[in-house]
Amino acid sequence: MNLREAGVDDIPQLQVVRNAVKENALSNPDLITDIDYHDFITKRGKGWLYGIDNKVVGFSIVDLVGHNIWALFVHPEYDKRGIGRQLHTIMLDWYFNQTQQPLWLGTAPGTRAEAFYRKAGWKEIGMHGKGEIKFEMTFEGWEIAAL
Repeated sequence: MNLREAGVDDIPQLQVVRNAVKENALSNPDLITDIDYHDFITKRGKGWLYGIDNKVVGFSIVDLVGHNIWALFVHPEYDKRGIGRQLHTIMLDWYFNQTQQPLWLGTAPGTRAEAFYRKAGWKEIGMHGKGEIKFEMTFEGWEIAAL
C-alpha cells in the first residue's frame, strides 16, 4: 500500500495511529473526533497515509483553510524508517502548489518532532497553545528545502 491519499474510510485507522504516539499525545483521545478528521480531509485540506500490509502506520493532514499542519504522526513501532519524511514532503508539496501562504504548526518542546521540523527547515516564530513551539514554513523556505 505505502503512500496514498487518505479517505474517509481510513479515519478509524488514523485514530489508532494518533492515539498510539508517545510524544504529543492527547490528554483526552475523545477531543479529536471522526468528524474532525472528516472535515480536515474533505473540506479544509487533504490527508495522506502510509500503509504496510494494509495497516496504516503513519499519516499527515494539512489545513488549507487555517494554513497549518493539522497532523503528522507515525506509529511508534514504525519510527525511524523515513515514513514521516515522505508524509511531510507530499503534504508540503501539495500545500504549496495550492497557495504561497506561510504554513504553521505547533509541537511540544524537547521532542523528536521539534528536531524533525527544525531539520526540515521550519523556523521557530514563537509559542502556541499550552507551551508548544510555533513553527512556520514560507513558500520560499519550502523551495529552498526542496532543493
